Amino acid sequence: MSINIASFVLSLIAFVILYLLLNKYAFGPLFSIMEKRRELVMQQMNEASQTREQAVAYVEEQKQALEAARKEAYAIIEQSKQTSSKQADQLMAQAKEEAVRIKEEAVRDIASEKNKAVQELRSEVGAVSVKIASKLLEKEVSSDSAQEALVDQYLKEVGGRP
Repeated sequence: MSINIASFVLSLIAFVILYLLLNKYAFGPLFSIMEKRRELVMQQMNEASQTREQAVAYVEEQKQALEAARKEAYAIIEQSKQTSSKQADQLMAQAKEEAVRIKEEAVRDIASEKNKAVQELRSEVGAVSVKIASKLLEKEVSSDSAQEALVDQYLKEVGGRP
């Protein structure tokens, strides 16, 4: 096996020419395309990173908004409870006031009816007393104002009321 130097030099010259031609016409555009592809991949990775960061920020913002909504809902519920409690207390107070008013009105009505009944009873007792006295005395008593005044005075003394 012998190495032919002429063949070796010729192969080396062909290789250098091929390398120069490939470097000028193939490697330059190929490396340019590869660089553009690398830049595109880097840009897409940056965009994906930014999108991920935006998504994380949006999720955090939504969590905060949800928590704020929960707090607001809880505050509204508490306020509703307090308002309903106050309204119930007001209604109870009004009902008590109304009951007291009705009771006082009933007591006044009862007192008025009692006074009317006592007056009627006095006048009936007066009339009956006059009839009894007239029968006892066996004389006719007229129902003039002097006799009625006398009966009223007697009833005042007996009844203890004017």
